[in-house]
Amino acid sequence: MAFDESGKIWFNGNFVDWKDANLHVLSHVVHYGTSVFEGIRCYETKKGPAVFRLREHVQRLINSGKIYRMIIPYSVDDLSQAIVKTIQINKLKACYIRPIAFRGYGELGVYPMNCPVETVIAAWAWGKYLGEKAIEEGVDVGISSWRRMAPDTMPNMAKAGSNYMNSQLAKMESIINGYDEGIMLDYQGMVSEGSGENIFVVKDDILFTPPISSSLLSGLTRDAIIILANELELEVREEQIPREMLYIADEVFLTGTAAEVTPVRSVDKIIVGEGYRGEITRKIQETFFTIVNGENEDEYGWLTHVNSDL
Repeated sequence: MAFDESGKIWFNGNFVDWKDANLHVLSHVVHYGTSVFEGIRCYETKKGPAVFRLREHVQRLINSGKIYRMIIPYSVDDLSQAIVKTIQINKLKACYIRPIAFRGYGELGVYPMNCPVETVIAAWAWGKYLGEKAIEEGVDVGISSWRRMAPDTMPNMAKAGSNYMNSQLAKMESIINGYDEGIMLDYQGMVSEGSGENIFVVKDDILFTPPISSSLLSGLTRDAIIILANELELEVREEQIPREMLYIADEVFLTGTAAEVTPVRSVDKIIVGEGYRGEITRKIQETFFTIVNGENEDEYGWLTHVNSDL
């Protein structure tokens, strides 16, 4: 996520220069991780920039805040329009968008309610999260020794900054061990998700993915893939997945705003299938990308065209 540090950032309703989007070092979020955020992609299409599932992402941001008793002082409409304006003012054709709400400067202590809620939107050009070649060649992953939190420990349905300390441990461990990504198990020892992606397993032409109860974030790309798989007449089962099923799968792939649809080449150095992108993964990728890139009709209403829809 390298930045060119130019352009404007939307900060509490006003646009400021990139270098001026600052907060106090004693802000609550710095000390206690009190933030919720989203990751959203804007794709370049023949009709201009188009944001993928904009309103659903914004609604999830608001929901994440609600779980943490952090009331974001903007509506879905307000934030959706602000995101579009941020893309426009920065003249971006395709980009990654990061809306975030956090507890700002007020007082310190575990109790956060006396600190103001700040809201920020940034957008910048960004390529493939796991590398340009990963979409075709796949990535190597390892099962992390770090597990996802039990639901009565931390709320995994909230996309909160504090939750991603857990993800950082898994990501750092995977890179140190020579993998591209880590797969985390849930509190029961069943497959949950990657450090920042949901996971799908293909076995005997059936698509398996862990249920929400497996301590995972309910991904909007994950939801889109389930919808597209049904359209392709693939059977989809949301059920608990044991670790060893990854080793004998025909195909495995990761999904997410950043990862999009990325095949897995190996798990714990055990080759998945033939060791390259499988046919079902390819079909799902092609169907997904033709929609988000504006090549096929967006019959699901997933794209918000920056130059026309708002």
